[in-house]
Amino acid sequence: MAKILTAYFSRADENYFGGSMRYIKVGNTEVAVGKIKELIDTDTFKIEMETPYAKDYMTCIDQAKADLRAKARPKLVSMPDSVDAYDTVILAYPNYWGTMPMAVFTFLEAFDFEGKTILPLCTNEGSGMGGSERDIKKTCAGAKVLKGLSISGSSVESSKPAIEKWLKANGVL
Repeated sequence: MAKILTAYFSRADENYFGGSMRYIKVGNTEVAVGKIKELIDTDTFKIEMETPYAKDYMTCIDQAKADLRAKARPKLVSMPDSVDAYDTVILAYPNYWGTMPMAVFTFLEAFDFEGKTILPLCTNEGSGMGGSERDIKKTCAGAKVLKGLSISGSSVESSKPAIEKWLKANGVL
């Protein structure tokens, strides 16, 4: 059986839900990863920035936009020693300004994904995958990047059937 890593970036605190702001204790992407873990055997790695974004949503998105414009690569709290043992990487993240958070780029650029399969999962509130699949393909030359799954943060609690269907369609379940 192939060994799977689920690497994810998730942010709790104040988040946007269909027109209003709400504080949450567990980020939407982390909730989705919990559903993945209920369905398959996977190791997990949480991508965390040494200097996290602000707790309030509007400041956070301003910081994320500034990082995107600067092509920043934020320092992470930790990194796995290697991803060599994994055949498949499920990469889960929120959509920040049409792509992944810059911290996800920091993670991806630290490893060689040649010959690995990457399954992107993107939480958002209506902006879908954005250009993240294209960006993963560019960043992870030689990896097989499969069609991603877009999950609305507002419906992440009921997303298990969609995640299960996606994992089955990609031969992981």
